[in-house]
Amino acid sequence: MIKAENLTKKFIKYEKKNKKEFLADDNISFEAHDGEIIGILGPNGAGKTTLLRMMAGILEPTKGNISFDGLNYKDNEIEIKKNIAYLSGNTKLYDTLSTYELLKMCGDIYGIESSDLEKRISEISNILDMDSFLYNKIGNLSTGQTQRVNIARCLVHNPKYYILDEATAGLDIISSQIILNFIKDEKKNGKTILYSTHYMEEAENICDRVIMINKGNVIKEGTPISIKKDTNTNNLRDAFFALIGGDSNEE
Repeated sequence: MIKAENLTKKFIKYEKKNKKEFLADDNISFEAHDGEIIGILGPNGAGKTTLLRMMAGILEPTKGNISFDGLNYKDNEIEIKKNIAYLSGNTKLYDTLSTYELLKMCGDIYGIESSDLEKRISEISNILDMDSFLYNKIGNLSTGQTQRVNIARCLVHNPKYYILDEATAGLDIISSQIILNFIKDEKKNGKTILYSTHYMEEAENICDRVIMINKGNVIKEGTPISIKKDTNTNNLRDAFFALIGGDSNEE
């Protein structure tokens, strides 16, 4: 189980040489259980990426606590990170390496035995339908293929927790569906998944619960069905706009 308690992240920005503090995330709390997909939904600038970076241990909260299976992040950072797969929306890969070479390098970093690593790479390639380009250079792959490789490099160590930021952004329908099917299968395997997306319809399809964020604040949390019922709407997109009272102000 993942638990976030009162997470707040303060940043400083400068406007016409004047220093100004702002909260990217303000007092956010939630739990994510084993075998559960939690959607983190909101527009650009809402605080989704900042929240996921704190959960992944990349950013330190200004205040608040994070724990994984009862282990506090501050005191058990290395152990926790060994069990996390974190996918950032702007991760760059080594264009001159093949898919296989990248996965081999990632496995070596995690200290996976050679025979186990070969088996794991074969499993991942099959799961994400990468056999046809496993030995192709990453620089020659399509956007959808590259994103599958990006996800694959997160899976080598067979993590328990997935923190995925905009995993299907800009992808064609085939690549998107391969990734979504993979996420559903990992849920069945008991994995805990935090899934950030702009696509409300996508979240409605795969998420057990969703957390809607706007301007750094949680505006609604619940199952897709309960949120639609509470807002008297037919889909999560309309529910979001009903909650904010009109169009969002994206940053």
